[in-house]
Amino acid sequence: MTMRTLFLATAAGLLSATAALATPASVSVSIGPELQAKAAKTLGERDVNDLAKTLQTTVERKLAKTDAYDGARIELVLTDATPNRPTFKQLGDTPGLSMRSFGIGGARIEGRAISPDGKITPLRYSYTEPDIRWSARGGIWTDAENTFEQFAYELGRGKAPSDH
Repeated sequence: MTMRTLFLATAAGLLSATAALATPASVSVSIGPELQAKAAKTLGERDVNDLAKTLQTTVERKLAKTDAYDGARIELVLTDATPNRPTFKQLGDTPGLSMRSFGIGGARIEGRAISPDGKITPLRYSYTEPDIRWSARGGIWTDAENTFEQFAYELGRGKAPSDH
């Protein structure tokens, strides 16, 4: 076997192995109208847009590590979010409000997974931390980010979170 033949055989093997790998799910996130209004009025649009991006990257990162939902389109809507601490807009709008202030937070996600064959699976997940004692140690969006992690974990296991 010549070196050229060996190289071509190896390249062909790599190409077929690459073709066998499934395409990871594509993930899109939008912000629901109620949350958009809440962002404009009290939370701050920048904070909520950043939060939506965090949801997208969290889900993409988790799904990239598994074959669950390979080739699917995951379309998510961030329908509600509550911060644990005041956002920058809230601090600016409310004199006397402190970053030391804290409360329970969480998030609500709705959407659907569309498989490569067109099957639509509804997705819905929400979580609000029930114990304020855990909120004292977190950042602005700790409970919302924990909600995203839990949601992404369930998706990564191939489950279709329908409520929590």
